[in-house]
Amino acid sequence: MQRLLDVFFSGLALLVLSPLLVPIAIALRLTGEGEVFYVQQRVGRGGTLFGLYKFATMLKSSPSIGTGTVTVKNDPRVLPLGRWLRKTKINELPQLINILLGQMSIVGPRPQTQRCFDAFPAVSQAEIIKVRPGLSGIGSIIFRDEEELMHASADPEKFYDTVIMPYKGKLEEWYVANQGLRTYLLSIAITAWSVLFPDSKAVWRAFSALPKPPKELAAVQG
Repeated sequence: MQRLLDVFFSGLALLVLSPLLVPIAIALRLTGEGEVFYVQQRVGRGGTLFGLYKFATMLKSSPSIGTGTVTVKNDPRVLPLGRWLRKTKINELPQLINILLGQMSIVGPRPQTQRCFDAFPAVSQAEIIKVRPGLSGIGSIIFRDEEELMHASADPEKFYDTVIMPYKGKLEEWYVANQGLRTYLLSIAITAWSVLFPDSKAVWRAFSALPKPPKELAAVQG
């Protein structure tokens, strides 16, 4: 059922959003480095790698400079138009193609680069690869402002590896254990709601049994 809904929703979204996506593609072609899409290898179902599509928002050489595949707040590698695309999450919409191809789902654990996937505890890794990664999901909703959270620490990369990823791993484990039609539909609704109201706590009301954040993370989240 989830796969059928994935195909239906992603196909419909591409059709409805085409008046937005096409002008963005043209704007990217005419600005920055002239790249429209950025394809990055991510860890998918079964631990296999696949090419994830995004609108190009950063310098092509970004993976080999600065913090690599980890993006921080006000990252100088982000292109001018890219800042808006990343802020609104519109840069993620080309992943609707990945969903149609069966590499992703609308809802699931966020697909990570190998470097970031390796930052998950081993038990989380084993659970995450049991399902298709998602365009959105519990971890994505709660960590919508991940770059700002990292910036709140004196050592962003260490904070990412030792605080953010272990907790995010627990959230993704919760999703795998509680996946189903209710979780799927509620996650889609809460994702849309969170785009309109970024400070909303709706995810905690809808999924009251979610693992609570560690004190180190709660302190910077306010």
